[in-house]
Amino acid sequence: MQQWFYNFSKHTGLSLYIWLLFCILPFYFVVRSSAPWEIACGSLMIILFYAAYQLLFLKTNWTVYVALGIEIAINLGMTLYFGYVYFALFLAYFIGQVQQKAGFIALYVVHLTTTVAAVLLGFFIQKELFVTQLPFIVVCVLGVIFLPLTMYHRTKQKQLEEELEHAHVRISELLVAEERQRIARDLHDTLGQKLSLIGLKSELAGRLIDIEPHRAKEELLDIHRTARTALKEVREIISTMKRLKLKDELPAIRQMLQAAEIELSVEGDPEQIRMPLLVENVLSMCLKEAVTNVVKHSGATACRLTFLESPSEFIIQVADNGSGFAGDAGIMHGHGLRGIRERLEFVNGSLHIDSSDGTTLTIQVPRVVVGPNVREGLS
Repeated sequence: MQQWFYNFSKHTGLSLYIWLLFCILPFYFVVRSSAPWEIACGSLMIILFYAAYQLLFLKTNWTVYVALGIEIAINLGMTLYFGYVYFALFLAYFIGQVQQKAGFIALYVVHLTTTVAAVLLGFFIQKELFVTQLPFIVVCVLGVIFLPLTMYHRTKQKQLEEELEHAHVRISELLVAEERQRIARDLHDTLGQKLSLIGLKSELAGRLIDIEPHRAKEELLDIHRTARTALKEVREIISTMKRLKLKDELPAIRQMLQAAEIELSVEGDPEQIRMPLLVENVLSMCLKEAVTNVVKHSGATACRLTFLESPSEFIIQVADNGSGFAGDAGIMHGHGLRGIRERLEFVNGSLHIDSSDGTTLTIQVPRVVVGPNVREGLS
């Protein structure tokens, strides 16, 4: 795990300097005692607490439970004898990162019980001291209650996001591997037979060139025709590889949303919509990017794809029930949406975003595509 003093400001939302203040404060509470042996014992307890606390983040075996037991004992001692309650926040932070449910519940209950009991007992032992810092003690107890729960769910969410990202990478790798196999099969079926035929006819023409020149000439012409046919088929394969079909994107989109645990519903049939190849390529890329944004940023549980066709335009809607852009307005101008707009400009299309209830992206492309660049793309 990372160093604990780097994790505080990142995960709790509190400045690192606040946590450093919590590290210095216990020495103040100890130094207030007049007896030298009390200062020595208190300082030793503080140093031992920090040493044991570091072990919590460096070890993963039984050492963690021993160190945690020492931490709880020191926390009780510092609370009852010196009136320093705030070590409980350090323990609350660590317990929130325990992801084993049974272990988390056990540690949470033990820590909360011992902390509350120590605070109540402290009011009887050092009433005046505890009364003077009552607001801070209340905040500390609330932190012991809510900080572990917050940290537990944040860490769990982070793990799920990492697993989801790993699943996306794995899906991409599988799609690439499948496409490579398809290309290999097409090339083998197309070129394998033709090249074998060319090889045989070349050998035959070599044998006939002195014996039957006219027949050898016919074989050479046949070789030329076969080579041109093979070249044409290779070009067709390459052209097919460059084409993106809406119907071919749907299975990959369904698989990606399923991995993200997002329910997909589809309205309309893209196969029934007749559109120019260039427009379909652009819409396929835009659709893929839009769904990727849903998975990465929306936090949605459901996604609806709608394919519409009117006399004047083609329309695709990607709607989700997520948080919209309220939590992160920067996404409105992120690379994904900017890429969609740039692609749509190529076919005079437009993108409209409605984030009032979830997010709905409406992609519209007119039926008549104008512009010299577009005409070149269609040719």
